[in-house]
Amino acid sequence: MSAQPVSADDYRAFWLWSGVTPKPALAKAQEVFLLAGEVTARGITSQRGATPRVKTSKVWIVYRVQTLDWPPGAMENILRHVAAWQDAGNDMAGLQIDFDSGTRNLGSYVAFLRDVRAKLPSELKLGITGLLDWGANARAADLAALHGVVDEVILQIYQGRRVIPGYQNYLVRLQKLNVPFRVGLLEGGGWSAPGNLAADPMFRGYVVFLVNGAGR
Repeated sequence: MSAQPVSADDYRAFWLWSGVTPKPALAKAQEVFLLAGEVTARGITSQRGATPRVKTSKVWIVYRVQTLDWPPGAMENILRHVAAWQDAGNDMAGLQIDFDSGTRNLGSYVAFLRDVRAKLPSELKLGITGLLDWGANARAADLAALHGVVDEVILQIYQGRRVIPGYQNYLVRLQKLNVPFRVGLLEGGGWSAPGNLAADPMFRGYVVFLVNGAGR
């Protein structure tokens, strides 16, 4: 089956970054991933001017991470933001870390995530984005270590605003991934599901990255 452009109307979970115009599909969203800030070696840079108030769907608070060497107080600031979003009436699903960990460094990343998980309130899930390369080339022990640390991985088939050529070849090689995963799609980008994807017991669906200029 040839790849078809991803339409937001066909899905129920979305990433929504600041600066992207909300779309009608959000009215039927079950989950929304909202970028709250970026973590660098200097600290946290806010990407949102005010605390959101989402009444119709579960909310994930997302932090784009540039380094695992967090400055003092960074995690405490994140927890304060989470509490503020909860106090605003949002139905919080969890915290998502958006970090492009190299496949060879996945073991160190898992150790970092284990520390984040220990500090996160138990009622909140911990999710991460992942590279397609993990399933094909990561050490089995590193992938196994994710179990019990993160609640889900979203494997993105795009980089920036470009769909990765040959993504199907990676998605058919996920046998070593023993945690629930979703596939991250790019609105307007091409997508054709590999035939074995729906049968994978760890597959949990899709999240669409919304962009301006695609769809309605």
